[in-house]
Formats: sequence, C-alpha cells, structure tokens
Amino acid sequence: VYNDKDGSVEQKQLNYVPGLYKIFDEILVNAADNYVRDNSQTYIKVSINDKDGCITVENNGQGLPVEEHKEHKMYVPEMVFGHLLTSDNYDDSEKKVTGGRNGYGAKLTNIFSTKFEIECGDSERRKKYKQTWEENMRKKQKATISGHVGESFTKITFWPDLSRFGMKKLDKDIVGLMCRRVVDVAGTTPPKCKVYLNGKRLEINSFKDYIALYTGTEDVQIVHEKCHERWEVAMTVSDGQFQQVSFVNNIATTKGGTHVVHVADQLVEAITQKVNKQNKGGMEVKPYHVRNYLWVFVNAQIENPSFDSQTKETMTLKQSKFGSNCTIPDKMINSVLKTGIVDMVLQWAKAKEEIDLGKTLKGGSSAPNKKTKRLLNIPKLEDANLAGSRDGRECTLILTEGDSAKSLAVAGLGVIGRDRYGVFPLRGKILNVRDATFAQTMSNAEIANITKIIGLEPRKEYHSTNGLRYGSIMVMTDQDYDGSHIKGLILNFVQHWWPSLFKLPGFMTEFVTPIVKVSRRNIMQQFFTMQEYEKWKEENNNGKGWHLKYYKGLGTSTMAEAKEYFSNINEHSLSFEYKGQHDDEAFDMAFNKKRADDRKEWINDADDEEFVDHSKDTVSYLDFVNKELVQFAKYDVLRAIPSVVDGFKPVQRKIMWASFKRNLKNDRDSV
Repeated sequence: VYNDKDGSVEQKQLNYVPGLYKIFDEILVNAADNYVRDNSQTYIKVSINDKDGCITVENNGQGLPVEEHKEHKMYVPEMVFGHLLTSDNYDDSEKKVTGGRNGYGAKLTNIFSTKFEIECGDSERRKKYKQTWEENMRKKQKATISGHVGESFTKITFWPDLSRFGMKKLDKDIVGLMCRRVVDVAGTTPPKCKVYLNGKRLEINSFKDYIALYTGTEDVQIVHEKCHERWEVAMTVSDGQFQQVSFVNNIATTKGGTHVVHVADQLVEAITQKVNKQNKGGMEVKPYHVRNYLWVFVNAQIENPSFDSQTKETMTLKQSKFGSNCTIPDKMINSVLKTGIVDMVLQWAKAKEEIDLGKTLKGGSSAPNKKTKRLLNIPKLEDANLAGSRDGRECTLILTEGDSAKSLAVAGLGVIGRDRYGVFPLRGKILNVRDATFAQTMSNAEIANITKIIGLEPRKEYHSTNGLRYGSIMVMTDQDYDGSHIKGLILNFVQHWWPSLFKLPGFMTEFVTPIVKVSRRNIMQQFFTMQEYEKWKEENNNGKGWHLKYYKGLGTSTMAEAKEYFSNINEHSLSFEYKGQHDDEAFDMAFNKKRADDRKEWINDADDEEFVDHSKDTVSYLDFVNKELVQFAKYDVLRAIPSVVDGFKPVQRKIMWASFKRNLKNDRDSV
C-alpha cells in the first residue's frame, strides 16, 4: 500500500473486497488509457474522500464527443456510461494496447454505486455534458448540456454502494490500496502526464522513480532498462523469495503472468549459467533456485491482452501474441550479474550442500543426536562392544591402513579386549576434504562411514565427546612416508569439519609401530622413523654385526608382534596436542591447493635430521606437520621427477631393474 507520510510503498497484510477495488480501478485505467488515444493529455487527478465515501477521477485530453449517436439516438456519454455493452473497442482484429474496453467496466462502477456522475468537456464542439445516475443505475437524471470554453476533459465522480460489499465506510485498507493504484499509474504513464492524489501532485516522473518507492534505501542496487518502446523492465535482489511488480497497459497484474515469465526467464538463464560456472564441482543450481532471489519490475504494453479473470491479476496471453518482444540486452545482463545476486545464490548453494552432506553422512534417515547402538550396514567394521552406549565416550576407533593392518589390530584386540576398541580399515588414502567438491564429498562412502561410525554431525561444535559412539580416534598406518600422508589426511578431515574436536585433548591419537628393528645376540632395538635409524647407523659403524629387519608395512609384523605391541599399548600410542592457531594454519598450508607457494618454502626449509620423538606421550600438530608430514612432501616431489641421468622416475627404474633381473624379453600385462 502507499504510505502518504513518507511517500513509500510498503508491504502490509490487508483485508479488502476485490469487487470494490476493481470498480475503482476500471475508472482509473480508463483515465490512463486516454493518454494512449491522445498524447496531448497532461494530467490525471484523483480524489478519495473516505468520510463522504466519494471518489473522483478526472483527466484532460480528447474525451467522449458531446453529440448524439446517429444509430442509437442518444448522447455518446450516456450511451458509454449508462448502457451495457456499448463500446468502440470490440473489434479484436484491431490491435490495441489499452487496458479497458469500455464495455462492462465503467458501467459496473455505475451499477455498484449509489450515485454516479459524469461530466465531459468537449473543446471541439464547445459543449459540456453532465449527467447523474442513482440507486445502482436504476434512476437516471436528465442530462444537462451547456456551453464550454477551454480544453477537453472527463470527470467521473461516484459513491460506491458500500452495503453491497459488506462495508459501512471506505476503511483504511481499501483507501491505502486505491492510493497505491494511483501511484502505480503515476509510474507507468509518461512523465508528460502529471498525476495528482487528493490535490497533491505525485513526484514520480518515471518507472524508475516508481521502483524506488519499493526499494527505499539508496544502497539497493536497481538495474533498469527500456528494452523496447513497449517494454520497460528493472531488477533488484530479493530476500530469498521471488517477487514481481508488473503492469500490462496500466493494469496492475499483481500475480504476474506470461509477460513476467518472458522477462524473468531471460535473467534466470544468464544468472544460472554464471553461478554454475563459478560453482564447478558443487551442486547443480537449477533455474528455480535462482528465481527465488529475483525481484522483477515490468511495465509492458501488450496488444489485446487476456487475463485469467475479470480482476485481471494474471495475464495469460501467449508470448507469440504480445505484439512485441522484450529482448534483454547484454548491457543489462552484465549489470544484473554485478548486483550481488550471483554471490547470494552461491552462498545458498554452499549452505544447501552442507545440509545435504549432513544428511548423507548421517545416513539420510538417521535422526540427529541419536546414538546408534549397533551399526550392521558398514562392511569390515569391527565395532566396539560399548560403542553407542552411555560409555561410548570411553571407546577408541582404530583406523587402519588397509585390511592387512586391520588383521594386525584385530589380533591385538585379543590382548586388550573388544569392549572399548573398534577397528575399521581404510582403503588407501582418504579424500582431502579441504579442497573436495560437494559432489566428491557426497559420493565418498569412506568419509560417510567414518562419520556414521563415530556418530558425528557435520560442522557441529563439540565441547566434549559425550553423545558420540566413540570418544577418540587412533590412526594406525605404516611408518613410511605414505603412512604419514594418510595420517595427515585423517587429521585434516577432522580439523576441517570439526575443529572443536581437533582441539579436544586425547581425541586424536596415533598407534606407532617400528619401521626398522636391529638385533644382536640378546639385544634388540627398534626405530620409528628412518631419520632415527640413519642417525643410529652413523654412530654404530654403519650397523655392521647387527641383524636388520625393515617393516615395509604393518602387514610385515607377525601376530606375535601384534600382541606384543598391544600388550604395551601405552608405549605405542601418541596423543596429538593442540597448542594454538598455528596448528590450524599448518594444516591449511599443507592441504590447501591454493597455497602451493607456501608449501614450496615449507619443503625447502625442512630439516632432514628433525623427527618426531616417539618416546614422549604427546606430539603437537605443528611438530607433526613440520617434522613428519614434510618428509612425505619431499619424497612425493622426488618420486615424481625423472632423473637427469636416465630419464626415469624411481618407480620406473624399479620396473626396469625387475625386468632385467627376471630376464623378461616379451610383453607382459604386469610384472
């Protein structure tokens, strides 16, 4: 409705009678239509007196001729306003862009009024015509015809029969709605035609001025374009629900229609393409997603428009019959893409992705915050007996590198028991979730399984492990470089999705096994890193006289060794310790694809003689990254670069060596 105090248009819940609103609108649209017939028209004056229940609409310009109709033998004004189905607009083959047809509209206003007055000034014939009807057009007074000096004009004054609309007076709601329609006409008619409301001129000189009444603040970016002499459109960003303000031949199509679809579809198509281009790997944004963020304004002149009802709230005419096309120019499209709507849709898409991801990771139908006592649908999971119970926070999930490592861990459970320890094997390296696309994360069964096993909710902030199926994670990988990488990927997964758990003391631990064992007589010594072993070799005559066993992977350990490890589990476990923001920064540097330059410096600055001290109970995340993970990064670079000597990468050289060793001469599928 129109707020006459600050001159704005505001949304408000109204109670009004559509019929009363429409009989007013018919007279108003007729006044606006007159400009189409005679562009010398310079004003439309509307007065709404809620106390007397009287409404007046006046306009100048060429009006009805004050003369007797040759065929019907009555004056034209009486014929048009006082007799049904008398109009000059019935020829549908004639293309017209007016709103009214002067058939029923004005007469219905007369019929639904206790009193209806018409006054016409005809400058060509120098006559003035005045006539009054009463009692819902039943009682007609004799017309008064007098001389007239001045311009032509048409003035309609009527008193709606409020009792027929179940009303006693023109209330605030209907008056506010009528005033807004006058403002509509001010915005949709050319600037030359001034519009007055209750004696005051409305300072609206263009459709763009009119749009500003809705958007209010200057901060709102409006993209406006006159695409055709019959089409004027504008767009701004909505608050998440599609909105439209549209007009067809000065008629307010409050529910839109085919003309709005014609404009909105072009904008939606361009925005959708831009969003999906920037959201590669994410969910596919559909046109109806984008449409929700559009607020479209359309002022169109359509030839012989058709509507869904007499209230004309929705235009139904097919686009092919518009009589013109509204082609949105590239200039406007480019401006629309800069309004911020692309960012808003992208933000919505990211939020939607997280919601969908949460549903997937929780198994779709799993109720949030509901612990599951038993998980029977996850292959290869050896669930702890107490997992999912009230003692679940005391349980530890051991994530192993492959099935052979799982066998080692399961053998160890024979020593420590299955009540508080579960085992789940990983299939190689898990996904780097920091740079994973939405589609990759949604389709990653392993990520979903880990989340369900522990009972995690994506992005939730945890202050304790109460409510989880497991209270800690123990990573059990090979002690080689790739094992360090797998360890880092798991820590990265937790840090990225659940930074609160990443910081929680004791939640992340690792199970360490020796990578090298040396023995001589009854003396046995084990090393957990290659740096430790190399340092020992230098200090012990290159290891001469010692028996060496290199553990290529956890599968190299025997079942007896597994039981030995788990019988001294405290000596083989190491807790990760969070010491501050630099720990988070270290993982972002190591796993964020956009920070390649930072990783180059990290690798170049690495000290090969530094290693994690496994004799301690804890290791900081920063030390893990800078002393252990960096060694994998260096190794990964070295094995990817061919040698200047033979042009081979290490793995290719190993293949050649094995081929020569086995004296292979013919092609083989595998070696």
